[in-house]
Amino acid sequence: MSSLHQDQPLLDHGTALSKASVAVILLHGRGASARGMLALTDEVALPDVAYLAPQAADRSWYPQSFMAPTADNEPALSSALQVVGDTIAHATDAGLPKERIVLLGFSQGACLATEYTARHPQRYGGVVGLSGGLVGPEDTAFNHKGRLDDTPVFLGCSDQDPYIPLERVEETAAVFRRLGAAVTKRIYEGMAHTTNDDELQFVHSLLGELVHA
Repeated sequence: MSSLHQDQPLLDHGTALSKASVAVILLHGRGASARGMLALTDEVALPDVAYLAPQAADRSWYPQSFMAPTADNEPALSSALQVVGDTIAHATDAGLPKERIVLLGFSQGACLATEYTARHPQRYGGVVGLSGGLVGPEDTAFNHKGRLDDTPVFLGCSDQDPYIPLERVEETAAVFRRLGAAVTKRIYEGMAHTTNDDELQFVHSLLGELVHA
């Protein structure tokens, strides 16, 4: 296992993890930062929620496109996936079950969040992929095994995103449905490679349901 990302900072915001009823793991995109992802909390902030944002080395989780052969993104991809697992463990060690942990990523971070979930299927509080999808080239079979047990999964993307083929978003939705997730997929006509108010409102509602569950 490469230690590429393992010594990078883990930023936090919101309620202290030891007192929170929900944790959100925020995964940034290529060229971005953990601090930038924490800015999203201004839009979806709720009491009793801890926000955890790991930082990628050199601001990139893996070097090539997420549609490149998977081997071309190693060992960085495995290191990045380990960061997700380590951050989940950080939350569970504080007493939160995985059913109250949400994985949320944008762009490269969305690819990381969805890929981790597909490789480690179980009941999570939620998974949010904003402009991203499962990792692998066009001929990837996506023969993942396991059950997500009705985990809420939200996938939002533009119909003409320059980095994320619409077909891959559709494939990702199909994989998660097969794994037993409760999938919400929203494709936005003409949107740039960004987030929008509708996506953030969905996240706010998802977190609100978890907080009050």
